[in-house]
Amino acid sequence: MSDRGLTNSVDWVRARWRTITMVIVAVLGAAVLTALVTALGASNRARDRALSLQSHSFEVMILTRSLAGTIAKAEATLGRFVISGDKAIGRRFQDGWTQAGQQIDRLDVLARDNDMQRARVDALRTAYRVRGDQLSLIALSTNYRKNDQALARYYAASDDQALKDIDRLLQGFIDTERLLLSRRTADAQATIERSNTAAKVFAGFGIAILLGAIALGWLTVRAQTDRAIAAAEADSERQRAEDLEAAVVAATDELHAEAREREAAEAQLRQIQKLDAVGQLTGGIAHDFNNMLAVVLGGIELAKRRHAEGSDEVGRHLDSAAEGANRASALTRRLLAFARAEPLLPQAVEARTLIDGMSDLIDRTLGDAIRVETVHDSAGWHVWVDRHGLENAILNLAVNARDAMDGRGALTIATGTTTLGDGSVGQCVAGDYVTIAVSDTGCGMTADVIERVYEPFFTTKPVGKGTGLGLSQIFGFVQQTGGEIGIASQPGAGTTVTLYLPRHAAAPPAAEPTALPDAALPHAATRSLDILVVEDDLRVLSATIDVLVDLGHRPLPCPDPLTVEEVVAGAAAIDLVISDVLMPGRTGPEVIAAIAPRLPDAAVLYVTGFAGEAAEHDDFGGRVVLRKPYTIAALEVAIDKAMAARDAAPARRSAA
Repeated sequence: MSDRGLTNSVDWVRARWRTITMVIVAVLGAAVLTALVTALGASNRARDRALSLQSHSFEVMILTRSLAGTIAKAEATLGRFVISGDKAIGRRFQDGWTQAGQQIDRLDVLARDNDMQRARVDALRTAYRVRGDQLSLIALSTNYRKNDQALARYYAASDDQALKDIDRLLQGFIDTERLLLSRRTADAQATIERSNTAAKVFAGFGIAILLGAIALGWLTVRAQTDRAIAAAEADSERQRAEDLEAAVVAATDELHAEAREREAAEAQLRQIQKLDAVGQLTGGIAHDFNNMLAVVLGGIELAKRRHAEGSDEVGRHLDSAAEGANRASALTRRLLAFARAEPLLPQAVEARTLIDGMSDLIDRTLGDAIRVETVHDSAGWHVWVDRHGLENAILNLAVNARDAMDGRGALTIATGTTTLGDGSVGQCVAGDYVTIAVSDTGCGMTADVIERVYEPFFTTKPVGKGTGLGLSQIFGFVQQTGGEIGIASQPGAGTTVTLYLPRHAAAPPAAEPTALPDAALPHAATRSLDILVVEDDLRVLSATIDVLVDLGHRPLPCPDPLTVEEVVAGAAAIDLVISDVLMPGRTGPEVIAAIAPRLPDAAVLYVTGFAGEAAEHDDFGGRVVLRKPYTIAALEVAIDKAMAARDAAPARRSAA
């Protein structure tokens, strides 16, 4: 064979070999691509299944919490039905209990894929039927007006085993689903990681195959063909990488969306609990407020009738209405202090002087059948507290003692001093403390009752005799002042409640002047003032203007705090600014800050019924604060104090 024929034969063999090699490379590439697509598809299906299982767990947890809330709400509604006897409330209880049964049926459907949860559903349905029989008996007794029997059964049922079984089973549902959710989340993450690893491995194989194809192409079509293939392959690789990255981002977004939905569901459950707490508070204080309003409205109506008849009993009925209004104001202040929403106005107070000043009030409140004795050994020590808050706490303790003695017995109020170590009483810190102990000869308390006395709405008094807020309010007040409470009691041996208040070592202020009663007020003020009144409530503004005119002043009204600068610009002179604290658009301190450059020498008097957030974030600057509602005498005294503070300011600046 010639050299030329041999060369052609070799070229033919090489060409055939390159063709076979390229076919093999193409087949391998197709196989790798198919495997990659298959792996990504399997990963996506596994991820979707894991996300579906996560959603199922979320749905079971939310339904379980909703079922717990429905049962609690139905039982609370039954309690209101037992107390009120209103059949409309009874029907709401029945509807709520029926809704709880429907939710259990729905929970049964969701738990079909889990034998353990299905067993819990069966046990839960049994406990639900047992509990339903108990509550139905209570409702039936109420329906036949056997309220005392129904109330006794209702309190007995609050500690029943069926209720505990329901709580335990619902908590078991949540714990199991939370464990499944954690496991399923981990499985989903592991699936994604395996998919990423497989994609990297197949991509490596693909790159190796493509490199072989590039080498064969270089041998076949030289440098230009090689560059074209390389460019096309690079574009393909970038597109695949972008597609893979987009898939990972989409999966991450889905997981984040699931987390946001879970947070929203938990927030909704917290809001339901808050609304339920508000409902309990409203029902607890409605009785006390209605009694006070009945006194106010009845006194006013009787005064109108006696005035029309020309009788001289008008004043007595108006005094009765005023007393009811003052009691309502005191209850409002107690509720604000309980919620820690009313700002405290602390000052140095000597316990002995304060208690001696309350003696008449305590005697009138407790009645003649209670013998009150005071024992003082406080050595002239002072405490830094809100005077009205401490008076209210002592009076509350005295009233509780009277009720514990059934209106007859001996009450002892003793002051003293002590030095405590860290944590020797509650959470108190080491230091000197003034003690105020209120002791009675009443029925005493058991250890179980002592453990719950600070709980809001807990009371051992009969239905309608109290709200259960007294000791809760005292506890909140003492905690605000940095003190503690101690209780010593035994059944049949009386009770001693001791307040531990930190000693205030600074020098006490001069005694405050006592406000004159309304009857002793002069009809004209000792000096006539130009007074700017900023108040958004038109009725309160009108009443304040009338009172100031009656006191001999020249008031200037401003119903909108946003226009106060215009009112000030049009005024000839302003001696005093009386401003409400909470108003739309501007708070009282913001109003004073806005007009301070134009009225640098004007006195300031704040009036407020609820300072709330303003008391936390805005500084009153040491100015006089008058709380609503107030009497004419209190307003006049507050005006005098505000003017005295203004007159003393230049003297302090000169001395400095």
